[in-house]
Amino acid sequence: MTAPSTFGLSSEARNLHWLLTNLVEEVPGLLSVAVVSSDGLLLLSSDPGLHHAGAGPGGETAADRPSGPRGSSADLATIVSGVGSLTIGAAKLMDFGGVKHTMIAMEEGSLFVMSISDGSLLGVHGSPECDMSVVAYHMALFVGRAGHVLTPELRTELRRSLEAESAGSTR
Repeated sequence: MTAPSTFGLSSEARNLHWLLTNLVEEVPGLLSVAVVSSDGLLLLSSDPGLHHAGAGPGGETAADRPSGPRGSSADLATIVSGVGSLTIGAAKLMDFGGVKHTMIAMEEGSLFVMSISDGSLLGVHGSPECDMSVVAYHMALFVGRAGHVLTPELRTELRRSLEAESAGSTR
C-alpha cells in the first residue's frame, strides 16, 4: 500500500498527512477518517482515492475496507459538518461554551467528531469493535499536533491538493 503523493506539498501539509496515516494505522477499527474545514469542505481523508492514509489496522488495504457510505470520507465529511453545526448551535443555545468533541454510539459503529481549530473538525467513523476511549485519545493527539499548523493558507493548500488529486483520478 502506498501513501498519497505529497510531492510539492509544504512541510506542514506533509506533516498532516503523516499524522492522519499514523491515526489510521495506530487505532484498530477505524473505517474512515476526514478532516473538514469550517465551511464543510473535505481537506484530508483516509479514503483510497482521496489522500489515502495507508494500510489500516491489521494490515488491511483499501480494497479490504467498506466502500460507499460506510467507508466514504466524502460522505463522512458531510455528516461531520452537519453534526458539528448542530452541536455548535446547541452549545450556543445552552450557553455552555465551545464544543470540544461529540461521540455517537450506534448499533453498528460509532461516529466521533472533534474540534481542531477555528471551526475545522476531525471526524472518525469506527467499527462496532473499536474502543471509544482509544479513538478519543488518538483523536486528541491528532488535534493537539495539527491544531496549531492548520492555518487558512494550509487549508487552502490541502483543498487544492485534494481537488487536483480528484481531478486526476477521474481521467
